[in-house]
Amino acid sequence: MRFVIRALLAVALVFPSAMAVSAEADANNNQQRPPETLGYVEWVVMKDTNLRLKARLDTGAKTSSLHAVNIEGFERDGEEWVSFQIPLGDHEDQPTEGELDHDDVILEFERPVERTVLIKRKGAPSQKRYVVMMDFCIAGTTHTTQFSLTDRGKFSYPALLGRRFMRDDNILIDSADSFMAEKECEYITLEELAKRHAENVVEETDSDS
Repeated sequence: MRFVIRALLAVALVFPSAMAVSAEADANNNQQRPPETLGYVEWVVMKDTNLRLKARLDTGAKTSSLHAVNIEGFERDGEEWVSFQIPLGDHEDQPTEGELDHDDVILEFERPVERTVLIKRKGAPSQKRYVVMMDFCIAGTTHTTQFSLTDRGKFSYPALLGRRFMRDDNILIDSADSFMAEKECEYITLEELAKRHAENVVEETDSDS
């Protein structure tokens, strides 16, 4: 059985003014945050699903990037949104108790589009990429940054963190070492992800009856 877990963004639609105040406060905190040194590869945990991924910290990229497939733009209430999926079988970073295969779980997201970028590729047509805001935890601290969505299934790391994140959050990189974070971020197992999905299905069924 394949589990498709939906992670929709609803809070931003309900409390836009509160989020604006929070974002301003975060920006002020980031300016005061002391420099933190991390390795060129670290674990990150996406906050809305507790999905754990390996991320490469790349000073050669300005915008961060996140592995995604079946990326489709659509309109909601006159605004541009994008839907996408993260198949856990492409990288198998989520800890498992051995009861499920990673290929059995796919995460499904919907996010408002922050902007779009046109990527020029050598020997291939230019590629349009959607950019969305995502919350994630690294080294025990929650951050928010822009992620461009693209299929990174053939790359070793499903997430890439770029200079915008490093600049905004005062991050320094040790290019000679990896997994230097002293604090961990909370995450859940593959089986717990599937269990949450099953409970959500039951709740939706009960509310419709």
